[in-house]
Amino acid sequence: MIVVAGEALIDLVPQDAGGEPDSARRAGEDGGAGLPALAPRLGGGPYNTAVALGRLGSPVAFCSRVSRDAFGEALLDGLRAADVDVTPVQRGPEPTTLAVASIGADGSAGYSFYVEGTADRLFEAPDHGSLPDGVRAVSFGTCSLVLEPGASAYEELMRRAAASGVFTALDPNVRAGLIPDADAYRTRFKSWLPSVTLLKLSREDAEWLGGTPHEWLAAGPAAVVVTHGGDGLALYTRDGTELRVPGEKVDVVDTIGAGDTVNAALLHGLHARDALSDGALAGLGAEGWTDVLRFAARAAALTCSRAGAEPPYAAELG
Repeated sequence: MIVVAGEALIDLVPQDAGGEPDSARRAGEDGGAGLPALAPRLGGGPYNTAVALGRLGSPVAFCSRVSRDAFGEALLDGLRAADVDVTPVQRGPEPTTLAVASIGADGSAGYSFYVEGTADRLFEAPDHGSLPDGVRAVSFGTCSLVLEPGASAYEELMRRAAASGVFTALDPNVRAGLIPDADAYRTRFKSWLPSVTLLKLSREDAEWLGGTPHEWLAAGPAAVVVTHGGDGLALYTRDGTELRVPGEKVDVVDTIGAGDTVNAALLHGLHARDALSDGALAGLGAEGWTDVLRFAARAAALTCSRAGAEPPYAAELG
């Protein structure tokens, strides 16, 4: 069982990323702002990761705090539809977090967030016994490690899992607009590394955080994967393995959820190879890691080929 811990939210995505929709043009003609219509999509980095793992066929549970509003119910329905165990999900009366997406000409996504007083911020760290039996890995990341008081609760869960010998994965997925003190966050990021087995981050995250894969490996992780968008993925391991795989060529609709899909595909690939442990990672070797990375690149490409965070199913990947 893989547990994904972190936020679930609603992405408000422009309906036509390639141009202004008819409804917006009519609004402009009527004296309105001419803004594109926004469509609600189920999202959040950890949420997308959990859904992707479920669609790929890995046993997965989601650990979060979700609103009892209509958006929260839809989020839970999406998890159940992907065969994700929602037993660890806490519920609350507060509203669901909203993320308004803007899509660039190259399909890249930017976000503004509405997070004050929302349900996921009030997550409380569960007792270890309340997690599903047979937990082999716990994955963390994104807004949930920024927004207090939930961030400290997720951090406590990460440290507790690592101390008990559970494989831990971290995808910081930096949202700089939510971070009031960049230097404090960078210091906090470094403090997590001794409790992390697999660190996955984008090239942009790496540049913002500072440091190098070798410095991060020295601080704790057994492996670091850096994504380079369409240029593929790079791997660095504590035992000295370094390799790169190219990205899969695809007509990009948008990149929403691509990094989350990579995260899920890495965990799925490692689970399938019984490599969700510090020691087992060393036994993969260059050939095993290459297979896992190529699978992740292919899965991310499929996500980029369709609007919103729509990770692929196992059958689509052959």
